[in-house]
Amino acid sequence: MSQGNLYDHLRGKHAAVEILNWGTRVRIVLEAAQGLDYLHNGCSPPIIHRDVKSSNILLGRNLQAKIADMGLSRLYLSDTQTHISATAAGTAGYMDPEYYLTGRLTESSDVYSFGIVLIEVATGEPPLVPGLGHIVQRVKQRIAAGDIGSIADSRLGGAYDVSSMWKVVDIAMACTVADAGAVRPTMAGAVAQLKDSLALEDARVNDCSVPARTVPRDDAALMPSFGPSLR
Repeated sequence: MSQGNLYDHLRGKHAAVEILNWGTRVRIVLEAAQGLDYLHNGCSPPIIHRDVKSSNILLGRNLQAKIADMGLSRLYLSDTQTHISATAAGTAGYMDPEYYLTGRLTESSDVYSFGIVLIEVATGEPPLVPGLGHIVQRVKQRIAAGDIGSIADSRLGGAYDVSSMWKVVDIAMACTVADAGAVRPTMAGAVAQLKDSLALEDARVNDCSVPARTVPRDDAALMPSFGPSLR
């Protein structure tokens, strides 16, 4: 694709002069989520991608997103099958811990990996940093502090709607929940929440009288959230 992939844009490895702004980031992950939702719910039998990561989200001339590299994908044998037994395969940092430990591959495995991509988009950081651990644990510690400024990519310069950013972080943490018995959202659910996030950011951009600001976590208390509350 003419504009490379999302990973390179987030790492500053692409030739683009400016980093991706917040609205563009949300639109890209929304389009990627819609692609995964189609694989899970629009195909018969459903398809599990199995290697969702930011470098597999390719960007076209207008930065439209496309899910790529289906080399590890798996099809259900029937529409009623609940999981696929498969040797764990994927990319370190993105792989669902449950799938890695049990070999049970489901749509939820893609959801986990997509959640990692969402955290990347919000923070601008890679999943694994030597000496600092995994991105989920790093962000959980910052969430406890309740300041979106400690989570959001500093290169954005605060230019984002706070509720939009918190919503993406909420979705990401719900997608990556690994507690026994916890239920992750579906890709369809993630699509709906990302649409809301994009609408919030678009409203900020269209209303120059409302500047971006950093606020405590409590300002987002009324936002819907998947899974257990992190607030």
